[in-house]
Amino acid sequence: MAIRIRRARLGASLTQAQLARHTGVNRSAVAQWERAEGATTPSVANLANIAVATKVAFEWLATGRGTRPALDLETPAVSRAFAMDELEAHCLDSLRRLTRTSRRLVCELLEELASKR
Repeated sequence: MAIRIRRARLGASLTQAQLARHTGVNRSAVAQWERAEGATTPSVANLANIAVATKVAFEWLATGRGTRPALDLETPAVSRAFAMDELEAHCLDSLRRLTRTSRRLVCELLEELASKR
């Protein structure tokens, strides 16, 4: 749910503070909702307010089912927002500069490395 909330917020071009104002909570609450690990989840009422503020379907936001909003992951600010840390953000920036063929090769290499963990 954390990723869907972040995706909806970014798709609506809202900051955490702006979404917090729309839902009547503190910015730190939105940050907690968007954290993947150890996060809190919004109440049903807050989830409904997030859906209205970001113009996404409540069902998708709550469950991941249904129509998901379009999001341009090629935009550096958006893709960096999905990165887990600075190293991952740097890797995403570098990957974006490669040709499609090179990206495919890098992904294959990463899959190979990950399978040997």
